Amino acid sequence: MEMLPDDASNEVTAHVVIFPLPIQGPVNCMLKLAEFILSLSQTAVAVTFLNTEFIQHRLDLHSPAAARLARFGSRFGFATVPDGFGSFENPRGALQIADITNFLGVQAQTAGSRLRELLAYGLAGPGCKPVTCVIADGLFWFMADVANEIRVPLVYFDTISPCGLWTCLCVPKMLHAGDLPFPGDDMDAPVTSVPGMETYLRRRDLPTFCRDYDPNKPVAQLILKEAQHYSSAQGHILNTFDDLEGELLSHMHPLSPNLYTVGPLHLNLTTRLEQEQPESVDRPLSFSNSIWQEDRSCLTWLDAQPSKSVLFVSIGSLAFMTKDQLFEFWHGLLNSGTRFLWVRRPNSVIDVVDEAQLKISDEVLEGTKERGWIVKWAPQEEVLKHRAIGGFLTHSGWNSTLESIVEGVPMICWPFTFDQQVNSRLVSEVWNIGLDMKDTCSRHMVETMIKDLMDTRKDEFLSKVDCLAKLATHAVSPVGSSYNQLNRLIDDIQFKRFSIPSDAP
Repeated sequence: MEMLPDDASNEVTAHVVIFPLPIQGPVNCMLKLAEFILSLSQTAVAVTFLNTEFIQHRLDLHSPAAARLARFGSRFGFATVPDGFGSFENPRGALQIADITNFLGVQAQTAGSRLRELLAYGLAGPGCKPVTCVIADGLFWFMADVANEIRVPLVYFDTISPCGLWTCLCVPKMLHAGDLPFPGDDMDAPVTSVPGMETYLRRRDLPTFCRDYDPNKPVAQLILKEAQHYSSAQGHILNTFDDLEGELLSHMHPLSPNLYTVGPLHLNLTTRLEQEQPESVDRPLSFSNSIWQEDRSCLTWLDAQPSKSVLFVSIGSLAFMTKDQLFEFWHGLLNSGTRFLWVRRPNSVIDVVDEAQLKISDEVLEGTKERGWIVKWAPQEEVLKHRAIGGFLTHSGWNSTLESIVEGVPMICWPFTFDQQVNSRLVSEVWNIGLDMKDTCSRHMVETMIKDLMDTRKDEFLSKVDCLAKLATHAVSPVGSSYNQLNRLIDDIQFKRFSIPSDAP
């Protein structure tokens, strides 16, 4: 474990521990937030970034984040804790999140444990300033109790979408109204007990744990506890901008008057750097914090493709599909006649142990060679910026959705889990910037939607998403809401304006 040296700067007046949910999306977001805090606070704030050992191992292998953050010297350091899953070879996907969170919760609440000490003191060493604030993932409901016990202010950062978060916080309302558990099996029946979403929310658009809702299941218990403890934090950070989700945010304010809407976070970060270093040749094109090795050969391939002719296909770092679903996607892509760049993550096909088991036909291989490119992982921010990209077939993760909006790229949504179901509904029915393909992936449906997105309705979708892209750019400008909310957050951290919790929830 890295330690702050004895000669740490006397100018440091605040010390933040950042504690993300140990999966790609939250870690990516919170590393960006760490860069913001360190760069905008000048020398006033130190940051301890608290990872599980597995996530830190993946970052050390593949991410340039550590090298970028090294420029802050003794004001920044990583610290690690186990996640309860032992060997790095053991699976850590969507199905393990509840178990990992519960393990971390027990450790955080155990006096004398390594995690408890890190939350209270950050990086060990006589030169380290005491912790003055903890920023934790919103799913870490237990942090409300821990923060109260160690007398440190708590700010939750829910890196999922606010629309998805709001549906989770409304689970008690849905239970009271009888919308949960589902009465009957009509998945298109409306859900009217989520304020602000009454006109478009259906059962199939709710987070996936609602589909067979059981209060005794670990994920359901996590959500109920998050809803119970949400208001106990001294602040809440949201990766969104007011013009995108203002109506829903108005419903959330009574639960947390101290909301910081700082998104799109990645655009906010690149915009600030452009302002500070307008002529710098060293400024990166993106701030990738990927825990997977990126194959940059796809950018060279994109350079040779016509403008807005390529569909980018990626279902994220956690989603998986069956062999049958894989081939439905593949045939749909080929039958559409569209060029495509496809991210096929290793081990993402759950009923195939070895690639040779797929028995890919010569016809499929030849069609892919003619107009497709397949990689194991891609530098997504750079791909979406590329002039050749005309659409995105996505799992509808919130980072991916925001990145697509920022670059003006329409979407076909094939959501996998949790808030992705909600996000895809807003993409298609509220913002009208794409199509929702949830709960199906027949080759005919894939082909039809690709043709709609890339050809038949291309101009319609491009016009709508371009409007949102402009609003996102305005939000992170010096007169924008996200720009100023980020300044407020940094000031509140630097000048320790958060109150110390007084009572456990």
